[in-house]
Amino acid sequence: MKAYTEMNKEELLELQKDLEKQYQAAKDMKLSLDMSRGKPALAQLDLSMPMMSVLNEDSVLKAEDGTDCRNYGVLDGIPEAKELMAQMMDVKPENIIVCGNSSLNIMYDTVARSMLHGVNGNTPWCKLDTVKFLCPVPGYDRHFAITESFGIEMICIPMSEDGPDMDKVEEYVNHDETVKGIWCVPKYSNPQGYTYSDEVVKRFANLKPAAKDFRIFWDNAYCVHHLYEDKQDTLLDIMEECKKAGNEDMVYHFGSTSKVTFSGAGIGAIATSKANIAEIKKHLTLQTIGHDKINQLRHVKFLKNKEGIQAHMMKHAAIIRPKFAAVLEVLEKELGEAGIASWTNPKGGYFISFDTLEGCAKKVVAKCKEAGVVMTGAGATFPYGKDPKDSNIRIAPTLPTSEELAKAADLFVLCVKLVSVEKLLENA
Repeated sequence: MKAYTEMNKEELLELQKDLEKQYQAAKDMKLSLDMSRGKPALAQLDLSMPMMSVLNEDSVLKAEDGTDCRNYGVLDGIPEAKELMAQMMDVKPENIIVCGNSSLNIMYDTVARSMLHGVNGNTPWCKLDTVKFLCPVPGYDRHFAITESFGIEMICIPMSEDGPDMDKVEEYVNHDETVKGIWCVPKYSNPQGYTYSDEVVKRFANLKPAAKDFRIFWDNAYCVHHLYEDKQDTLLDIMEECKKAGNEDMVYHFGSTSKVTFSGAGIGAIATSKANIAEIKKHLTLQTIGHDKINQLRHVKFLKNKEGIQAHMMKHAAIIRPKFAAVLEVLEKELGEAGIASWTNPKGGYFISFDTLEGCAKKVVAKCKEAGVVMTGAGATFPYGKDPKDSNIRIAPTLPTSEELAKAADLFVLCVKLVSVEKLLENA
């Protein structure tokens, strides 16, 4: 294949005609497919259906410490649920609070609590003239939506395969007391699928924040979401490294079973220092009399332990690995030598990060939608929805069936080709 960037104007015009015919044929198929979010497929949700029968009316609904899971009480989770989540997140049970079904909810509450009440005795953020958050990009749109909703100024930090640009992180955190936090998806990052290197984790742990209330929001959403049994990324323990560096209070570590069991009915948790836990529980006692302990017990009986989680996640991998492979195969076959795009090849997580020629992402997504395939909005992976290069697109392969995915991938690369040719013709 001749690279599009090496074609002359006549060749591009001829190619454009052919691509437009293909695009019209695709539109005539009247597709209606959704690749907009990282949702588990029906087959993945079915893996956890046996969890519905681990408890019944004859079950003893008591935790190992004697707590009646049907009644009020227990702010931080029953002991066996704390142990389960600690094993999954590679932390100690005493550093865990098990909450409701969503780690995103915990993150929102953590920001809201910091805004309204301050962090461990420091001035509430709402009383400060300026509050800033660092945002590795491309990143998770819902993180950015949380900080934007509170009027927090967001600063983009470039990502590499090793993680965020730590020179920039250190420059901001160590010298600007208005910088109060950073969003991180440290393992199989959303959307690139990168895992932070040991050096990056250690540099995070050894930050010297100008603000006493600076916190790392460590959203370890994909800690057990490997695509392969024999090729798995590992992540250094940020909490242990922070403790070594004398920064024990600096990190909030989030996790959940949302894409392990049921996405709408999992259990979420936050792991952090004892001082932070005491502060959180002080406010949590006013928010709730306790989270759903029956669901916590159900998860423990179903997943049992870390080995049980790992075995369960390999069942997930068997379902979604072929989908990732199929998309990557189409991208390589159709665009590998075209010189108009690049993409990541993750070992885990839920996404593939795709970059078009500069100024093309929005048009590609719009053309996909016009032909019946909904993608994540272009720009969503950047704060305020503004990708300065208009090039990044998040591909979410998990939800569609294999047949739907094949059609969606074919249409996507067709739209990339067509928009890229149009872009090149503008400068021809």
